[in-house]
Amino acid sequence: MANVIEQRDDAPIVAARNKDTPRDAGDAVEEPSGGALAGWAVTISRPVAEIYAYWRDFKNLATFMDNVVSVSSLDSRRSHWVVKAPAGQNVEWDSVVTEDVENELIAWRSEADAQVPNSGRIEFRDAGARGTIVTAAILYDPPGGAVGKVIAKMFQREPAIQSRRDLRRFKQLMETGEIATAARTKAQREAERC
Repeated sequence: MANVIEQRDDAPIVAARNKDTPRDAGDAVEEPSGGALAGWAVTISRPVAEIYAYWRDFKNLATFMDNVVSVSSLDSRRSHWVVKAPAGQNVEWDSVVTEDVENELIAWRSEADAQVPNSGRIEFRDAGARGTIVTAAILYDPPGGAVGKVIAKMFQREPAIQSRRDLRRFKQLMETGEIATAARTKAQREAERC
């Protein structure tokens, strides 16, 4: 019987054909049991150091992540997250940074008691004159399992949908200083009342 040679899949985890294929430790993301995978990439016309620094200050994430209510730093590696969930509920958890390479990547995982177990990594690659390529890979356990995932999709709160939108908003914010929206702002509503 011929020996089967295990082939290495060099694709990023979000694009790999076989997610179980062995890969470098640097590609690993700690997966919660039953985890669903979301991953996207965007090129932002700004220097990698600027993009990394903005993202690494976790309180900034609420400025462009639509479902993030707040992120507060507990110490240099831990943060507390409050995120909108379907049906007007909020979920909370603490996360710990598991890997941090300045201007290259930030990896994290939620702590054991998280309402939404998750882990992931954000990579920042210099794209020369084009700016920075930002790649996000997020693994998560949807609350309520498969049913919870369907409900989250119905309310547009599912992480795969949100991560794509959040990266687009991040690109707008970093390139123009604002996020385009068709919705009226609080200031516009107040001006109409006067």
